[in-house]
Amino acid sequence: MRTAEGTFECGDLALQRGGTLKGARIVYKTYGTLSPKRDNVILYPTSYSAHHTDIEWLVKVEHCLDPSRYFIVIPNMFTNGLSSSPSNTPGEFPEVTTYDNVTQQRRLLAELFGVDRVKMVYGWSMGAQQAYHWAALFGDAVERIVVNCGSAKTAPHNFVFLEGVRTAVQNARTPQDGLRAMGRIYAGWALSQTFYRREMWRGLGFTSLEDFLVRSWEANFLRRDARDLMAQLWTWQNGDISANDLYRGDLQMALAGIKAKVLLMPSATDLYFQTDDNRLELPHLRHGRLVEIPSVWGHRAGNPNGNPEDAAFVDAQVNALLSS
Repeated sequence: MRTAEGTFECGDLALQRGGTLKGARIVYKTYGTLSPKRDNVILYPTSYSAHHTDIEWLVKVEHCLDPSRYFIVIPNMFTNGLSSSPSNTPGEFPEVTTYDNVTQQRRLLAELFGVDRVKMVYGWSMGAQQAYHWAALFGDAVERIVVNCGSAKTAPHNFVFLEGVRTAVQNARTPQDGLRAMGRIYAGWALSQTFYRREMWRGLGFTSLEDFLVRSWEANFLRRDARDLMAQLWTWQNGDISANDLYRGDLQMALAGIKAKVLLMPSATDLYFQTDDNRLELPHLRHGRLVEIPSVWGHRAGNPNGNPEDAAFVDAQVNALLSS
């Protein structure tokens, strides 16, 4: 598989909510070969706390993001620790919205690769929010999107969940204590009650529930800088495809303005990006389809690395969308 990594220099970026991100940059990775007509591009934005290395497992010939057929670009979100973030940018870091992310991702595709239209934007969780923004903001430039365990606007209950995470991190004695607390809070939200009742963590190689919490969840967040996570959490809480001059806060108008084919793919047991959010969005979409992942893996069903059953379901649904 042909791959390449690089950095797109955005320059001094005037932000949607005011302020400037000095010397803004997006770290990205590409997989596969761009076709002569530049018509085989799939954009695959990162999710909360993720680097491209955390999600690239799906970019394989045996999965739906097949690099032998498509040119796949993973742009790392601002605030994720690789692209411009509090941990690698001097001074006070400004508030960055999803709008700011996707407008610069579009510049990246146009200026580096001469791409003005994408075959699909595929996103899970915060990546799904970015996919939704692409479709709402860029109209004819987007053929398809996959909203995998995501929503057009962060729901109130989702916002409250994140407030709990924020408070735990900010009130901790040390950044490391905050990240450990964050991991334990997240563990209860990202996976379903049934997952824990059945002790399914044993199938992942953990010897006890405590072992799972420490070596999986605490360890996952201890890899990151708390400042980056708090900045990205703000972006998540303020996710809204209608919060811009084009739609002026009218969410129904923003949904109706989407021309792309939309696959809404929530998990049946997701505790914060719920299927009901997508059910409310569906009637306003011109070309929308909702297919629920029948899983007990909660939010993690949408990123089923090491979960072959859910991965096969996701692959089948996305391949059907790509062939439509």
